[in-house]
Amino acid sequence: MCTVVSSSVSVIITAHDAAATIADAVRTALAEAETAEVIVVDDASSDDTAEMAERAGRGDGRLTVIRCAMNGGPAAARNRALDMATGDFVAVVDADDFILPGRFARLLAISDADMMADNILFVAESAGPDDLPATPPVSPRIIDIDLAGFVRANHSARGSSRQEWGFLKPLMRRAFLRAQGFRYDETMRLGEDYDLYVRMLQKRARFRVSTEVGYAARWRSDSLSSRHRTADLQALHTAALAHLAADGMDDMARTALGALAGELRQRYLLRDFLDRRAQTGRAGALLSACRYPTTLGPIARGILADKLSARKPSPASRIGRLLIE
Repeated sequence: MCTVVSSSVSVIITAHDAAATIADAVRTALAEAETAEVIVVDDASSDDTAEMAERAGRGDGRLTVIRCAMNGGPAAARNRALDMATGDFVAVVDADDFILPGRFARLLAISDADMMADNILFVAESAGPDDLPATPPVSPRIIDIDLAGFVRANHSARGSSRQEWGFLKPLMRRAFLRAQGFRYDETMRLGEDYDLYVRMLQKRARFRVSTEVGYAARWRSDSLSSRHRTADLQALHTAALAHLAADGMDDMARTALGALAGELRQRYLLRDFLDRRAQTGRAGALLSACRYPTTLGPIARGILADKLSARKPSPASRIGRLLIE
C-alpha cells in the first residue's frame, strides 16, 4: 500500500497599518488544509494590525503574530518570518490581499518546480472573499518561465505593455531557498520580490505558472500614479546591476537584464534630478547634472517620457481583470 505524503506550506504575511484588511489574509490562509503555519509580522504598525490578525485566527495554533518595535520594511520582516518557517514551501501573501479556496492544492499538484504561481484576480479595495467580481474566462495551462522571459515581462519597452510577472506570488520550495542561502535584500523597499525571483532563476530554479486563478489582489486607484522614493529606485537599480554581473547566463538573459538595468537607471537619474530641482531650483539641478555628462541623455529621455505619458488617458481600472489574460 502506497502512502501519499502531501507537502506543507508556511504562509508569511508582513503588515504595516493593515488593520482594515489583514483578517481576510489570515482567515483564507488558515482555511487551506495544506497550511502548516501562518506567520504574521507586524512591522511596527500604528494601528490594531496585530490584534486584528490574532482575532482572525480565532485561537488557531498554526497562527503566530510577531510585533516589531521598529519598522524595517517588508524585506526585513519577511526574512524574520523565513527564519521561523518550517513548511516544505513558503507562500508570501500581502496583508491587503487574500487567497481563494483550493489554491495550495492546485499549486502543489504542479510537478517538477521550485516555484509555483497562479493567476491573480484584481478586486476592489472594499471587496472580500465573499464579494468577488466575476472571474474572466481563462484557458487552463501551465507556463514555464525562464530567466530571460521573466525579466522581459517586467520591462516596459516602448510600444509594449508589461506583463508584470514580478507581481506573481509563488509557492517557493524552502529547501531550495535554504540550500542557496537566499533571503530578501533588506536594502530594498521596492522590487524585493522581483530581485529574489531573478536570483532564484539565475540558480536554475524551475518556475511554473498556472493560468488558473488562486490569488486576489485589492486594487488601489492611486497605485500606478504613486511616486517611488529616489533611494528605492537607486536600490532597485543596484540590484539590477548585480543581476547583470552574475556568471553563467546565456545571451538572451543577459540582454534582457541589460535592457531593464538601463530602464531603471533612467528612472533613478530622473527622480534624482527632480529631487535636486525641488531643492536647488532648475538652474542648480542642471548645473549638478552637467558635472556628469553621461546622465544628461537619460534625464532628458525621462522628462520626455513623463510629458508624453501625462498626455495619455489615465489607466483603466484593473478591477475584475486578471494578471495573465
